Formats: sequence, C-alpha cells, structure tokens
Amino acid sequence: MSRSRKQKEMPMTAIAPRPRRRFALDIRLVLGLVLVAASVVAVMALVSAADARFVVYAAADALAPGDHVDAADLVERSVALDGAEDLYLAEGSIPAGGFVIAQPVAAGQLIPLSAAGSTDGVRATSLVLQLSGPVSTVVEPGSLVDVWGTARLDEGEIGTPVVLAPQATVVRVIEDQTLIAGGGSSSATVEVLVLRTRVARLLQAIANGDALAIVPAGIPLGSR
Repeated sequence: MSRSRKQKEMPMTAIAPRPRRRFALDIRLVLGLVLVAASVVAVMALVSAADARFVVYAAADALAPGDHVDAADLVERSVALDGAEDLYLAEGSIPAGGFVIAQPVAAGQLIPLSAAGSTDGVRATSLVLQLSGPVSTVVEPGSLVDVWGTARLDEGEIGTPVVLAPQATVVRVIEDQTLIAGGGSSSATVEVLVLRTRVARLLQAIANGDALAIVPAGIPLGSR
C-alpha cells in the first residue's frame, strides 16, 4: 500500500474550539466607582450652595437722609449674603416712584431695607387726635375723613366749624368711654394720616384746645 493511500485512510481528528474568557466583574471596583461619583456630586453641591449669590442694589454715590432715590442712583451687585438676603434691597424691588433714604448710606454700600423709606412720608405724616365726641360706625382704619375744628372763643362762645385737614386717612380708632364734661357722651382718639401742609394748622388747633371731629369723606357701599 502506498504511503499516500495510508494517509487517506487515517481518520482526521476534530479541532476543539478554544474556550472563551469570562469577564469577572469585581464588586470592589463597582463600589469604588460609586463612592467616587457620590463624592464628586457632594462636593459640587456643597460648592454650589456656598456660592449662592443674589443681585441687590448698592449706592452709586453717598446718600443722605431725605434724598429721593430711583434706579438711576443705584448699581447692581451680585453677592453671597449667607441667609441675609432679606435685609437688603433686592433686584426688581424698587417702587415705581422711587423711595426716600431714611439713614446715611456710603458710596458703594449695599442698600439696607431699613434705609429705604416710602415717598409717602415726604408728603404726609400721622397725628393722634383727641376728638370731642364719638366716631361714626362707618369710620374704620383706611377710611377717608375730613378733620373739622371748632375754636373755643372767649366768654364760652364757640367759633364756626372749619375743615382743618380734608381727605385724611384713618390709621386706627381708639374709643374712650370717659364722659365728657357736660356732654355725657363718650369721646374717641384717632390716628390719622394727613398732608404735611396741614400739620401746622392742626397743631395750632390742638394747642388752642379747639373741639375736633372727623366726618367721613364718603359712605362705603352697603353701609346704608
């Protein structure tokens, strides 16, 4: 038998496939990655919280009490206030008519809310009046009233009632149950907001002992 024939008759041996390498997931590696990611997130959150900034106003120039201020007199500052943001004049909180400085503010200083006064204080102020009689039941805080005064003349005579302060705003009413001499009725004390131009006249009437009264400037709906 020839050599080539023997080779043909020899059975062929099958080649076994190479086994695949299995990837072993290391739990320690996973935990390490999770801890690193958590640390990064925590640090970023801490830095972000520490760098919380708010836009507030500062004085462009030195301001003195009584100065009328609007947005053109201020500059914006982005600052970290660490929880004190409610103590300063914040962006967008300037009234349409501006405001009045109530205390000195240096140039570049943040504007404290305590230094921002209403412009109403320039035109009006409040006075406490002792009335000679009771107050109408329709008068309450916020009501518009006219303050009338009647001068006490010599020899027991009284003058003609006149309006001392028209369109005053009632702040509060304090009823006084003390009997008025000779009248037998109760009196009241009221706090009213009046124009500054009327203050001198009212103070003069109070000093002269004039009889004061308030009359509603209008009757509210539903009071009839």
